[in-house]
Amino acid sequence: MMKVKLTGGTGFVGQNLIKYLDSNDFELQNISRTDLLNISELNLNECSALVHLAGKAHDLKNTANIEAYHEVNYELTKQLYDAFLKSDSQKFIFISSVKAAADSVENILTEEAVPNPKTAYGKSKLLAEKYIQEQPLPLGKSYYILRPCMIHGPGNKGNLNLLYKFVQKSIPYPLAAFKNKRSFLSVSNLCFVIKELLGRNIESGIYNVADDEALSTNKIVKLLSISSSKRVKLFKCPIPVINLLAKLGDLFHLPINTEKLKKLTGNYVVSNAKLKKVLSLEEMPTSAEDGLIATVQSFK
Repeated sequence: MMKVKLTGGTGFVGQNLIKYLDSNDFELQNISRTDLLNISELNLNECSALVHLAGKAHDLKNTANIEAYHEVNYELTKQLYDAFLKSDSQKFIFISSVKAAADSVENILTEEAVPNPKTAYGKSKLLAEKYIQEQPLPLGKSYYILRPCMIHGPGNKGNLNLLYKFVQKSIPYPLAAFKNKRSFLSVSNLCFVIKELLGRNIESGIYNVADDEALSTNKIVKLLSISSSKRVKLFKCPIPVINLLAKLGDLFHLPINTEKLKKLTGNYVVSNAKLKKVLSLEEMPTSAEDGLIATVQSFK
């Protein structure tokens, strides 16, 4: 039985990952916040792998302190990776983000794109990625930098939950005038990928993680409505009006702001081809639609 230690086990992804790996005969130990305050005393010799999930999430209200991102997403990762390199542990999995590569995508985002993050969140994740890549890797060790796009699943309280509330209250979705395609990631697919990387001999590197299909927000609203046995209600409010409301939201901290609007209506398609190639996969285990339906069921 493979022994795995992980940070961030109490979070949304961590809770799902613990259940998933536990059901697949992994022995897990969550590294507590107290342990993270004393990384120099952390013993990684007794585990085969370390999965680093803990981090400061992207703040959609843009109120987070830049230093906080640097301290948590870069400094903490740096210290953990240094401890890993000195230990007998063989694998280090770091959960980064596609935002370390780009805040917006015109075509399809691949791992070959030159990173150009604009936010403090993305920059802090990229700094951590670079540090990991720059360190000499001892024989017998490997690292995997995973760049997930927007993750959803049971326990998630993000933008999908906001859309779900619109549907439940029979409020017409007002952003139907926007035509977009966005990649999402079912947490079940992320858990599967981590399990495969832990159990197989895969080359170290950076890997995008996304569901196979990109979905439009209008399609998501339709799926949410059908899954909730609600009538589909789409309303095409003029785009200039919506953009103005979003800018007002930035000023007055309203529920909708430019960042949330971008997440709901912008294009952001991510390629998972590199990851599927190294894992010899034709398709991810969970389709984008099935993963979305599972998320909706958890809202109920």
